[in-house]
Amino acid sequence: MPPRVFIDGTHGTVGLRIRDWLNGRKDVSIVDVPESLRKDLSARRDAIESADLTVLCLPDAAARESAELAFASHKRVLDGSTAHRVSPGWVFGLPELTPNHRGEIAKAQAVANTGCWSAAVILLVRPLIDAGIVSKDIALSVHGLSGYSGGGKEMIAKWEDPHRGLLTHVYEAPYALDKVHKHVPEMKKFAGLTHDPAFVPAVGPFRCGMRVEIPLHSELVPGIAGGKNIHESLVSRYKGERFVKVLPMPEPLGADESTFDPRACNDTNRIELRVIPHPSGHVLLVAVLDNLGKGAAGVAIQNLNLMLGLPEESGLPE
Repeated sequence: MPPRVFIDGTHGTVGLRIRDWLNGRKDVSIVDVPESLRKDLSARRDAIESADLTVLCLPDAAARESAELAFASHKRVLDGSTAHRVSPGWVFGLPELTPNHRGEIAKAQAVANTGCWSAAVILLVRPLIDAGIVSKDIALSVHGLSGYSGGGKEMIAKWEDPHRGLLTHVYEAPYALDKVHKHVPEMKKFAGLTHDPAFVPAVGPFRCGMRVEIPLHSELVPGIAGGKNIHESLVSRYKGERFVKVLPMPEPLGADESTFDPRACNDTNRIELRVIPHPSGHVLLVAVLDNLGKGAAGVAIQNLNLMLGLPEESGLPE
C-alpha cells in the first residue's frame, strides 16, 4: 500500500499546487477531510494520525497547532509555513543546501520547507561562503521581485480586484519596508551569514514568477575575478542537480528586455542562477524561479519524496 499523505490546508495557494502535482501519482495516497470539517480540530487530528506524513499549508499559528498534533501521535510532518524554519529540532527543507543535506531530510521527523525568497538567496550565496569567496561577515543587499501569488489569498484578492486596477501597474511595488521580512532569519542562518541581509522585496502585476538580485561590490569581495570564480563555484556545487541550473556567462552579455523575465521558470520546479559581471569589477547574482514551484510547492514535493523514500523528482515538472 502506498504511503498516505495528508495536506492540512489544501485550499491555500501552496496546498492547491501540491495537491495538483500529486494528483495521478500511484506511489502516494491522499488522505482527505471533508470541506465542512477542514477546520475541525478532531477531524484534522484523525487525518494526521492516519497519515504517514502530514504537509502543513497553514498560517503560522495553525501550523504550530497541527505540528503538536503530529508530534503527539509520533507522526512525521512537513511544514510549509514560516513557523519552524529556524526552530531547533527541525530540518530545513532545501535539499540542495549542502551535498549531504538530503540524508538529513530523508530521516527527519520534522522538516520546515524553505521559503521562496530564501531559497534563491541561499542557493546563490551559501556555496560562495562555503568556498571562502564571500565572507560570512559581508553586508549583503538583496532585491527581489515576485508575482502577487507569493502573498497568498489576501494579496491575490488585492491585486486581482478590478476596482484597484493593480494589474495595469507599470512599475513594481515594494512592500514590507517598515518591518523585518519573515524570510530574513532563514536567509541569514542557512546562507551562513553573520548579519541580516538588507532585503527589499517587491510585487509586480503578474501572478507567478520571481527574480532575486544580489549585487556584490568589488571592494567587499576581494579577488572577485570578473565573476569567473563565482560562476565556477556555483557550477561545481550544483553539477548534476536536476532542478538547479547555473546558466553560462556569455561574453558579451547580450541581454535584452526579456532576458531576466521573472516568469521564465513558471510551472516548473526549476531555479536558474546567473552571474553577471560588470566592467567596474562588481558582480550581480540573479536567480529566477516560480515562487509557487521551487519556491514552495515544488520543493515541498522534493522533501516529501525524500521523507517517504521515493525518487526525489517524482511528480515534478522541469
